[in-house]
Amino acid sequence: MNSLSSNSDLEPNIPAHFDVLVVGAGAAGLYAALCLPATMNVGLITKDTLSTGASDWAQGGIAAAIDPTDSSVLHIEDTMRAGAGLCDLDAVEFLVEQAPECIQSLVDLGVAFDRKENHLALTLEAAHSRPRVLHAADTTGRAVVSTLTAQVLTRSNITVLQQAFALSLWLNPQSGHCQGISLIYNGQLNWVRAGAVVLATGGGGQVFAQTTNPAVSTGDGVAIAWRAGAILRDLEFVQFHPTALTKAGAPHFLISEAVRGEGAHLVDIQGRRFTFDYHPDGELAPRDVVSRAIFSHLKQFPNQGEEEGNKGGVGHVYLDLRPIPTEQIRYRFPNIIQVCQHWGIDVFHEPIPVAPAAHYWMGGIATDLSNRTSIPGLYAIGETASTGVHGANRLASNSLLECIVFGAQLRRITPNELQLTIDELAVSQPPSPILPLAVTDWETQKDKIAEIRLNLQLLVWQSAGICRQQDVLENAIATLDRWRSEFAALPLSQQLLNLPPLQAVRLDLPDADRQLRDWGETYNLLDVAYLILKSAIFRTESRGGHYRLDYSTANPDWQVHTLVQNNRWWKSPPIGDR
Repeated sequence: MNSLSSNSDLEPNIPAHFDVLVVGAGAAGLYAALCLPATMNVGLITKDTLSTGASDWAQGGIAAAIDPTDSSVLHIEDTMRAGAGLCDLDAVEFLVEQAPECIQSLVDLGVAFDRKENHLALTLEAAHSRPRVLHAADTTGRAVVSTLTAQVLTRSNITVLQQAFALSLWLNPQSGHCQGISLIYNGQLNWVRAGAVVLATGGGGQVFAQTTNPAVSTGDGVAIAWRAGAILRDLEFVQFHPTALTKAGAPHFLISEAVRGEGAHLVDIQGRRFTFDYHPDGELAPRDVVSRAIFSHLKQFPNQGEEEGNKGGVGHVYLDLRPIPTEQIRYRFPNIIQVCQHWGIDVFHEPIPVAPAAHYWMGGIATDLSNRTSIPGLYAIGETASTGVHGANRLASNSLLECIVFGAQLRRITPNELQLTIDELAVSQPPSPILPLAVTDWETQKDKIAEIRLNLQLLVWQSAGICRQQDVLENAIATLDRWRSEFAALPLSQQLLNLPPLQAVRLDLPDADRQLRDWGETYNLLDVAYLILKSAIFRTESRGGHYRLDYSTANPDWQVHTLVQNNRWWKSPPIGDR
């Protein structure tokens, strides 16, 4: 493991207590850690290294109504329209109205957004009525995350723990307050106390065989919150990005929405702009519409692109950048040019093969506008949370904005909100001695874990991807139930899942941290898959990122949130636009 700065060196022994633990180090987690009062002792936990989350991959930008020709009213209307009736108006107003101030805070921190003359440059993206997307070339997420990371490493009150995996929440058995987490770190499972825990672990795209998400996006925060009894919301709503690079051997690299905003065309193998067959806005229709247009077109003409042989068995269409002036492509999309070039595609002379891939999870842990969940002492932000701003289908470039706007609210947290005080710690139960655990027949278990994970991704892609239906979902749930039972029966699962609180253990495994993380991620993916499949079967309509072949239209009776707690699903009261 690499050392960080002197203020945030990796600790060989984890401190026994933090005022606040932030789990996840993407834009949401980093900004939250920076916004917490400097008087608080903050732990920032990342299961990999800094700058490996989905925020770092965000290309398009961050939306804000800052141009004189734009207004917060228009931004609110666009967000509500994209959300297909499920956005909470109060949350959307809060997001949009806080946006200019939060953009200024990023500029003040040093984020180098592109400029046009003396003004911040703005571009148009799909479903926006005005150009309002700030960008740093086509690596906006990287620009934001790298700036926030540099700031975090200067803060003496923030301790960064890299390659540390949060396994479960630790609730006070009397009060129900969240009082810490169990953490896999340095080959051990430890219990770490905190006055509050903030989950900022990103999305769960790795539950699908086709995803633009990085390998770390395994839905960890949603899974551990669900197992602790938190209320979750709208888990069936997954946004499938229409244009992910689709070529044998290549990752599903996202080709930004901004490319179409600048004038690129989506065409089929004959070079025809087919998306206008499905929506009058063509390539600039909302993402769910464009994804389904590609899906439907490929079903109509099934041989397009199948020779590429990508995982999950889909073909592809083409994204043609040639209608954009060459110098504009060079200026706006240098990273896309470079990645495509690496995979043998010259964007100046040929179109890019693309197909939809799972991109963003609108659902998550239900929170209020201060990031509080239904569990006292537990907060959630970013893609892990369901704040109500995205509804059934997120408006492009509102996700980075949500991370910053809601992360900023943690500056309001006070010591009175933190459940554990120094006096309580002094009388708390001391931790048990570290118990060594030997893992027998590990190679067999490791193979089983890898097999479950691969099969799980294919199952969820095929049953809960762009189009869904009852019988397929039911069969997938039956298969998933079997895999969850097989996973729980593994000797390692039996040992780790039955530990009493405060029992620390050291695992006798080669490369223990990596192996334990693989086990933990698979555990979480199994639960995430269950939650998505069950939520998809519960909502008997089509809306936004949830499309049912057997209920292909929106139903006014379903203009409600789907709520989940433990194994109970129910509807919220009807959502009004006020």
